[in-house]
Amino acid sequence: MVDPFQKNSSTKKISGVNNLKKKNTKPQGGIPTSVANRMARRVAITSGVPTITGMGIFIASYLLVSRGITDIPPVITLLSSAAFFFLGLLGLSFGLFSSSWETSPGSFLGLENIRPNITKVRESFQANKTTKE
Repeated sequence: MVDPFQKNSSTKKISGVNNLKKKNTKPQGGIPTSVANRMARRVAITSGVPTITGMGIFIASYLLVSRGITDIPPVITLLSSAAFFFLGLLGLSFGLFSSSWETSPGSFLGLENIRPNITKVRESFQANKTTKE
């Protein structure tokens, strides 16, 4: 009987156990590391800054009102923080779609990458839709 957990290469390979290492080391159809890092940087900046600002508005408003420095209507706090949270949501999409999905980095803002990346996403959804039918 062959032990599937034995590391000796002279033993007979069992297809389900020994091929797991190959699948984990070479993801097929995955996002390359350089592209994923580029996307993460853009998303962190374009969504992180507005989201942190939106949370900062709550804190600043609380401090200003609780210390009696000024009286800020709650609706102003709510609308201004909601606007920054919405900008963070837009920044999430912008960060993903403006980053170059190729191995080359692209430009600083990445505006030229938005249209081709949206086209790639649409084509991917259409391809998945046709394979399910």
